Amino acid sequence: MKHQEGTFTGFGGLELFTQSWLPDTPAKAIIVLVHGLGEHSGRYPHVVNHLVPLGFAIYSFDHRGHGRSAKKLGAHVNNWAEYRSDVQAFLQNVRQQAPDLPLFLMGHSMGGLIVLEYTLHHPEGLQGVIASAPAVGAVDASPLLLFIGRILSKLKPDFLIESQLDASSISRDPDEVQAYENDPLITGKVSARWSTEFTGAIEWTRQNAAQFQPPLLIIHGGGDTLVPPAGSQFFFEQVQQPDKERIVYPNGRHENHNDIHHEQVTADLARWLEAHLD
Repeated sequence: MKHQEGTFTGFGGLELFTQSWLPDTPAKAIIVLVHGLGEHSGRYPHVVNHLVPLGFAIYSFDHRGHGRSAKKLGAHVNNWAEYRSDVQAFLQNVRQQAPDLPLFLMGHSMGGLIVLEYTLHHPEGLQGVIASAPAVGAVDASPLLLFIGRILSKLKPDFLIESQLDASSISRDPDEVQAYENDPLITGKVSARWSTEFTGAIEWTRQNAAQFQPPLLIIHGGGDTLVPPAGSQFFFEQVQQPDKERIVYPNGRHENHNDIHHEQVTADLARWLEAHLD
C-alpha cells in the first residue's frame, strides 16, 4: 500500500489537506471518502486496511476548519455550498489522476449529509454512493446551541460554540473512544452560521430525496444516539432508485467502522462495492 499526502484548492482558493492510500497492484476503482464533523481524514484505518488490499484506491481530504486543513480548529462555512464546491473540486482533482476507473463517493455523519446533498446536485460520473450514519434527520444537538446559532448567525457568523459531543457515543470499543478523546486534530467547535447552514442542508436533502439517482448503500448503527437511524430510514424510503440497500447493525454506535463489529462493516462495504463495479 502506498500512502500519499498533498493539498488541493477548494472553494475561495483555500488550500485543503488531502491524503490517499493506493493498492500495490493497479486499482480497480476509486473511493472518495468524506469525513464527519469535528474529525479528519485519518480516522478510517479499518476501512483503508480492508479495502485498499482488495484493489480500491481511497482518496480523502480534511474539511475547511478541520484537521490539517485548519489554521484554527472549528467547523465554519458561510454557505453549505462551500462543502459542495470543495467536494466537486476534489473529485475533479482525483479524476485527473485516474480518469477511467469507477468512482464511488462515501461519507460519514456530516460527511454523509455532504455526499447525499452533493449527489442530488451532481449525480453525474458516480458509480455509487455510500452514506454511513448520514445526518439527514434529528441529531443530538442542544436546543440552546441551535437557538444561539440562529441568533448569532447574522450578527457574528464565525462565532464558535462548543458542541459538547459525548465521545462514548461513537463506539463500544473503549480504545477507540480514548483515541478520539486524545486526538489533537479533533474539535467540538462549530460556528453560529454553520449550525443554521447544517439544519438547512438537512431539510433540503430530506425534501429532495426522491430525486436521488446513483446506486445507494446506507449503513447505520441501531444504537446511534448522535445521529438516530430514523433519519436515514426516512431518506432511504424516499429514494426511488431501485438499486438501494440499507444495513442497520444492532446496538452499533455512531462510528460503525470503528466499533467492535468493524470487520463485518468493512466486509459489507467490500461486498457492495464489488457488486457495483460494472
